[in-house]
Amino acid sequence: MKPTAACRLYTFIDAAYLSGRDPADIARQLCEGGSDLVQLRAKGYALDTIRKWADSIRPVLESFGVGLVINDHPRLAVAVGAPYCHLGQEDFFDAGYTHTSQVAPEAPDLRIGLSTHAPEQALRGLQAAPDYIAIGPVFATPTKPGRPAVTLDYVRWAAAHVSVPWFAIGGINLDNLEAVLAAGATRICVVSAILQERDIAKACGEFRRRLPSAPHNS
Repeated sequence: MKPTAACRLYTFIDAAYLSGRDPADIARQLCEGGSDLVQLRAKGYALDTIRKWADSIRPVLESFGVGLVINDHPRLAVAVGAPYCHLGQEDFFDAGYTHTSQVAPEAPDLRIGLSTHAPEQALRGLQAAPDYIAIGPVFATPTKPGRPAVTLDYVRWAAAHVSVPWFAIGGINLDNLEAVLAAGATRICVVSAILQERDIAKACGEFRRRLPSAPHNS
């Protein structure tokens, strides 16, 4: 598995977009398309179900050298052997954490990513020493209903001020990708623009080909 700084394309297996498809098969297609990281996101689902999916996805990702990210559930991430866990602002700060080392002290190698929606959240998040942060939603997206778009201004701010790896996220598709890259992003997260396509590997590959070949640390 490559280090986070070398990752460019961060994709998802989101339960809201499964439409009856096998999560393990989607994982395979995402890897074949060039994903570097794959997050399992299953808002509102029972932990047993998420655990079952994670257990089926993890060996597929490992065979491609791709990192599994568990959304929201650090204990589950540890239990299934996932290298990453992603937490929102409310899951981290509102839960009383101030440093990522507090999230799963029994698993010091677990890498924590944090969502941020504004410069002040990014600055606060960076003090917690995350492995990476997410910058978004750049554009309005049904994946984050009710969350206003942060616009490309936040992407430009991150390019100038954030020193850890960061990923632009939210409503990114092939039509607006060039604008996101021009604003300074070198890493992106893509959800619906890939998962809603019939050929997931092909859709993933299109994004991969358009990303810069040698990302910086920011």
